[in-house]
Amino acid sequence: MVSFNAVPSNVVKRLIALPTAMLLLASSAAYAQSVIPDDEIDPAAAEMEDLRPLAQDGSLLSLAGGQRLMAEANNAVASGDYTEASRKLQEARQLFNQLSNFYQELASSFSGIDNRIADAQRSLALETAQLRDQATYQLALVHRAQNQPELAVPLLIQIVRSQNPTRDLGQQAYRQLFELGFVDSPYPRSEGAEPTSSAPRSTQPLN
Repeated sequence: MVSFNAVPSNVVKRLIALPTAMLLLASSAAYAQSVIPDDEIDPAAAEMEDLRPLAQDGSLLSLAGGQRLMAEANNAVASGDYTEASRKLQEARQLFNQLSNFYQELASSFSGIDNRIADAQRSLALETAQLRDQATYQLALVHRAQNQPELAVPLLIQIVRSQNPTRDLGQQAYRQLFELGFVDSPYPRSEGAEPTSSAPRSTQPLN
């Protein structure tokens, strides 16, 4: 029988804190690149921008709202409150998945009509899907820290499917499956192993 051992709490804290900080910085930079340059913004529209409900700091249906949930989860992990961390990460995961689907739908709607808008929405769909997968991975780590591998395994498999095993996050998820004893073959098997594909699949919705 396979024995599932919990990850030490200090290891979980390090695993979650660093990727969260790096990913939030990356997502902020990607968002800045996706917005319209300042010289193309109508001044009258700019004055109204801060009045839009979803542009407010307290909005939940936004990148900022999801990032806030992930930061709160990170704080909960740091204090050892894994129950609260799990709840916050689940909320962030669902929010980012919803946002990714919405942006992808908008990108499809504007394809061939206004490619500038379509490309911007597609970029946001990929960005939020990546954040979703990161939140899912951290949630799996929290479940493992709570000695709940039966909850971690399905999440890790979803990440491998979404990210592709050749991408960093996909490999990390598969490595967790190997460490848990759910799979027997390590990947990558050697330094010189050639990937069969590097195409990301991070726009797929998770169940």
